[in-house]
Amino acid sequence: MAYPRVNRLNEEIKKLASNIIRNELRDPRISSMTSIINVDVTRDLRYATIYVSILGNQEEKENTMAGLQKSAGFVRREVGKKIKTRYTPEVIFKLDDSIEKGVYMYHKINEVNENLHQPEDEKDEEDGE
Repeated sequence: MAYPRVNRLNEEIKKLASNIIRNELRDPRISSMTSIINVDVTRDLRYATIYVSILGNQEEKENTMAGLQKSAGFVRREVGKKIKTRYTPEVIFKLDDSIEKGVYMYHKINEVNENLHQPEDEKDEEDGE
């Protein structure tokens, strides 16, 4: 069952948290290639899970996640200033690697397609000789 209020709050927190991470956080550990993929607020509006995608190597991801975890209280306070609800949701950051998995699958599919078409091309060349 969809809850329209929760869905609106998800989108609003997504916009605000993205702006806060991009413009207001001064932690040098946080990568500039960090983007918010999704926000999931619980029905009771107590917790907001923010799924982030980080482009970079494993060390950059770990450092960025550590910086985001450390700044969760600041993000919660800033969101609370801009959204008027009875409870300001507690912010939980989670790493979302679905974009990287999608790129990986795209490359694998292209690789398989190239391997399937390659023998046909070689056969055509042999028939032409």
